Amino acid sequence: MKKILIFALMAIVLGSCDTGNRVENTKELSNEINASKIKRVTNTQLIYSADAWGKKISKIAEKSLSNELSRHPEKAGELCQNLAGIPVIAALQKEYGVKVELLDLTDLKNPDLAPKERELLDAYLYSAKSKSVASDNLQQLSDTSLVYNAPVPAESLICKSCLPKDEIPFAVWRLLFNKKDIIRKLDAKQLKD
Repeated sequence: MKKILIFALMAIVLGSCDTGNRVENTKELSNEINASKIKRVTNTQLIYSADAWGKKISKIAEKSLSNELSRHPEKAGELCQNLAGIPVIAALQKEYGVKVELLDLTDLKNPDLAPKERELLDAYLYSAKSKSVASDNLQQLSDTSLVYNAPVPAESLICKSCLPKDEIPFAVWRLLFNKKDIIRKLDAKQLKD
């Protein structure tokens, strides 16, 4: 009788263990522990990564927006204002933890932008007025964020569709990176290698 009672108790105890859930929790816990570990990432690595990703993301975003504008010219206003509504751009924002925006003349006085960014926009506008070629730019905004800017060519479909009333075709990609997201992405890449 004792053997049956012990066997029944053991069956109840073992049956109540959910090992499948424990394995998932172990993976999640392991990822959380890795994310919370102190990592040594130099400022040079941060800058280099943000610059490389900015170049890549701005090109992909420009191509995606242009494709959407050519497919749906009647939705130009909506597409230009809501970039996250374009699946490729939404995926880039999620993958890189970056905020993708398209700035124009109205943003020269945008109080949400840092003074450094408004000055940079003014320089891009000057380049557009003088029809000179402006290059992309990466700036540190604060201890926690970096901003990457890339001008959109004046002759592009984006300038013609998103800013048809502007006498000077002028648009700039704004990619706002959070340093924590860059570090996480670098760490995930190192774990894969």
